[in-house]
Amino acid sequence: MRISWILMAVIALLAVLFGVKSCADQRRAATLLKENERLLRQVRDLQHSLSMASSNAQQIAGRGEMRAEAQAQFIDRREYFRRNWKQYISVNTGDYRTGFLGGIRDLEVTVRNQTEYPIDNAVVEVQYLRGNGNVFKTDRYTVHNIAEKGAQSVPAAASRKGTKVRIELVSVTSQAMNFCWSRDKRPALNDPDPWACVPKAPVNPK
Repeated sequence: MRISWILMAVIALLAVLFGVKSCADQRRAATLLKENERLLRQVRDLQHSLSMASSNAQQIAGRGEMRAEAQAQFIDRREYFRRNWKQYISVNTGDYRTGFLGGIRDLEVTVRNQTEYPIDNAVVEVQYLRGNGNVFKTDRYTVHNIAEKGAQSVPAAASRKGTKVRIELVSVTSQAMNFCWSRDKRPALNDPDPWACVPKAPVNPK
C-alpha cells in the first residue's frame, strides 16, 4: 500500500514536471513565433522601402530627361547643339597595327556626328608617340561631309616610328548648324553662344 502511494506520488510529480516543461516549451514556441512575425514584417517593410526608392529614382531620371528635352525644345535646336557639341561630336582611331620595333600602320581617323545637322569639315590632329611618350611627328587630316547621326573616316599616314597615337579635334565647321568651332579660338567673356558662325542680331528694345 505504501509502495502504491509512493508510485502515485512519483507519477504526479512527473506529471507536474512534464506540465511545467510543456508550458515552458509553449512559451518558448510563442516567443519564437512572435520573433519570426517581427522579422517578416521588417522584411516586408524593407522590400516596400526598396520598391519606393526604385520608383522614386525612375521618376527623378524621367523628370531629368523631360527637362533636358524641354530645354532643347524651348531654345533653337542649332544653338542647343552648338552649346553642347562635345556631347555629340567626337573623334577616334580604329584598330591599327604596330611593328615589333615600332612603327604604325593601318591607322584611320573617324569623326562621329550625333547632332541633327551635317558637318562640312572637321580638322583632326594626330600625334605619333614614341615608347617614352615623346612626339615623333604630328599630322593633320580634314574629314569632309559627315552626315547627321553619322560618321566619316579617312586613312592616316603610316609611321616608321612610334608605338601609339594621340588624336584631337582642331576645328569643326557646320553651316547647317551655324557652327564654327576652333581649338585656338578663345570665346568672348560671358558669351552664351560663342561658336555661332554668324552671331544672333541683337534685339532692339521698343
